[in-house]
Amino acid sequence: MQEHLIIFDTTLRDGEQSPGASMTKEEKVRIAWQLEQMGVDVIEAGFPAASNGDFEAVRAVAESVKESIVCGLARAIEADIRRTGDALDNTGPSRIHTFIATSPIHMKNKLRMSPEQVIEQAVKAIKWASEYTDNIEFSPEDAGRSEIDFLCRIIEKVIEAGAKTINIPDTVGYTMPEQFGKLIRTLRERIPNSDRAVFSVHCHNDLGLAVANSLSAVLNGARQVECTINGLGERAGNASLEEIVMAVRTRQDYFTCDTKINTKHIVPASKLVSGITGFPVQPNKAIVGANAFAHESGIHQDGVLKHRETYEIMRAEDVGWGANKLLLGKHSGRNAFRSRLKELGIELDSEEVLNNTFMRFKELADKKHEIFDEDLQALVSDEALVPQERYRLLSLKIRCETGETPYACIVISDHGNEMQAESDGSGPVDATFCAIEKLLRSGAQLQLFSVNNITSGTDAQGEVTVRLQKSDRIVNGHGADTDIVVASAKAYLSALNKLHSKLERAHPQV
Repeated sequence: MQEHLIIFDTTLRDGEQSPGASMTKEEKVRIAWQLEQMGVDVIEAGFPAASNGDFEAVRAVAESVKESIVCGLARAIEADIRRTGDALDNTGPSRIHTFIATSPIHMKNKLRMSPEQVIEQAVKAIKWASEYTDNIEFSPEDAGRSEIDFLCRIIEKVIEAGAKTINIPDTVGYTMPEQFGKLIRTLRERIPNSDRAVFSVHCHNDLGLAVANSLSAVLNGARQVECTINGLGERAGNASLEEIVMAVRTRQDYFTCDTKINTKHIVPASKLVSGITGFPVQPNKAIVGANAFAHESGIHQDGVLKHRETYEIMRAEDVGWGANKLLLGKHSGRNAFRSRLKELGIELDSEEVLNNTFMRFKELADKKHEIFDEDLQALVSDEALVPQERYRLLSLKIRCETGETPYACIVISDHGNEMQAESDGSGPVDATFCAIEKLLRSGAQLQLFSVNNITSGTDAQGEVTVRLQKSDRIVNGHGADTDIVVASAKAYLSALNKLHSKLERAHPQV
């Protein structure tokens, strides 16, 4: 019988630890909806003890998601675990994921604890977590550089205490595929009660081996893989969900397990995460890169035209390319709009929010003939951000002519008070940003300006990401519109609104 390979997505937690990738509560919920549509088994939504904002985000995801298990990360500290338990309390299916370092270098230099103290703390953590749920995951941090005898001891103890999933992380991306697979096999063979837990892996990509290491572990008995959309994550990132899923699905002659992922949602999820975080997908990225199914060589083109399998081992449509569904237009009614949102797994807070979002949909339909699912998701995300806005774009006038200096005149609302400024610039976007800074004098530095089309066509909405840094804070702002300059202004103001917010997010390992 084919075994189930559990997909544990940590885009919202480990992916968010990429500098500049922090997400708002609404953005996390939006991505979680997409992950649930895809069929992800476990969604790690964040680190509730890190900040009030992260606590609220984890809770919002747990309340919004119905099918997937929602997980919160906690250090093996009582306060962390209780905070995580509170965030997940009275929501849907949930899991507490707790961790403590087990490598000699981490225990000695970071924790300043003896091996026996680390085991004792890990067992206590499982006991605290069991007061909230029986779905508990334990990770020995930096397992790849830990001593095998000690790993066996601590894992046996935490399974005995009630851990149902044992995750083996290659925290610094140090191990080789053969070595990592052997580690998983050895642990499963040597630990007496290993059959009482699912073995999982969490591999980082510092040497470009995260996917290879994860697949090697699967071949040696791991039945959960922790991964992220687009391989997003700290430093060089994590194992890429799309690559793991499609490698196992494509090579069923080699793997004895498979996931339950609906692969047609892979490309939409990739685009959503890229747009929200501002991390573009490289064109030659496997599965989701723009060139993943493109053929430039005449020999390749000829082969594909004669028989697709000559050069393509997967079908582009199977992973979601060209699958954005034409749905609504300017003549569509409120009920059709509400029904499609429901099909997408989007639940609006109130009738007032529905009415406001529907009005924005009608405005978009006047500008854009065809409305796709991605457009609806962008509308809902924008509407969710409105109540949190301090600064809001009221109007924008642009003058841009060959041979003339571009000019922008912008009107902004600050807590309801209208302000106006004008400025020249090297281009219309630069002039717009200069005008905003004339008014608000934020002192922030622009780190990233990225434009992505939400759907295809010349009338597509452009989704702009702006990354600003001020002191040690880095924030992303997003804006969508059929006019790229307007979308840019919205994105810049969105980032300034986040800078204005006092919600801070601490690094989980600090």
